[in-house]
Amino acid sequence: MENNKVKVKIYGQEYVIAGEKTKEEIMQVAAHVDMKMQEVTQAAKTAGVVPSNIAVLSAINITSEYFQVLEEMEELKRMNMQLEKDAQHYVQLWDESKKNYMDYKEETQAIVLQKDELMSQLKQKDEDIQKLMQAAENAKAQAQTSMDEVVKEIEGKCKELENSFFDLQMENLQLKKELEKYKNNNG
Repeated sequence: MENNKVKVKIYGQEYVIAGEKTKEEIMQVAAHVDMKMQEVTQAAKTAGVVPSNIAVLSAINITSEYFQVLEEMEELKRMNMQLEKDAQHYVQLWDESKKNYMDYKEETQAIVLQKDELMSQLKQKDEDIQKLMQAAENAKAQAQTSMDEVVKEIEGKCKELENSFFDLQMENLQLKKELEKYKNNNG
């Protein structure tokens, strides 16, 4: 990288500064140093003190700012690490929610298959009942009662699964909102 040489004016004196930074960056640094020296001079005059070494006092002020910026950077790094941990946690929760959703979906499909099978059995039993209707009127009444209870139980299970599925969807929506919020905050 080539060295850039820039003529700058700091506290009334001209200097030639060479460095690998761009001319604009070198000029910006020189302007900042000049501004700090002017501030120190003005503060000293306001306080009624004649400063003996403006450069040293300016260097102290600039160094103090530098350390403050370093502290702020460290705090931002800590905050960033925490945000990354939080994001990982929410991604993990999201993955768990997706897995739970898939499990509930599989369970629901199994129950639907079970219901279809039971409905098929019910149809077969109805056909059997029609054949035996004259000979087994009491048996028909018992089978009908038994089947109604099974259907009610299955419907109750379906309603429970629908409620659980709805709760899971609401939780998924909340997690999506939180994830978008974190993405937007970290974007």
